[in-house]
Amino acid sequence: MTRKKNEMSLAEALKGFVQENHLQKGLDQVQVRDVWNSQMGPAIAKYTTGMKLEREVLHVRLSSSVLREELSYGKEKIIKMLNEELGRELVKKLILR
Repeated sequence: MTRKKNEMSLAEALKGFVQENHLQKGLDQVQVRDVWNSQMGPAIAKYTTGMKLEREVLHVRLSSSVLREELSYGKEKIIKMLNEELGRELVKKLILR
């Protein structure tokens, strides 16, 4: 099946819609939250009370100070793991609160 000159794929249409309506920031927030929960596991996700991606900085609020301290030792590894799963360098800095 060939496409005519003015036809576009569904992926192209969705990408255009996201760009036109400035939705990428919100989609990134949701994607980062999903990747955090899947990569960090249910035990850490249970203590995660809030998350915000702002200008390539991921702010994660944790309810356990002990867990926060443990995770702070592996920040670079966590950032690398999240970006690999996201398929692009979306997170450059991680702040644990």
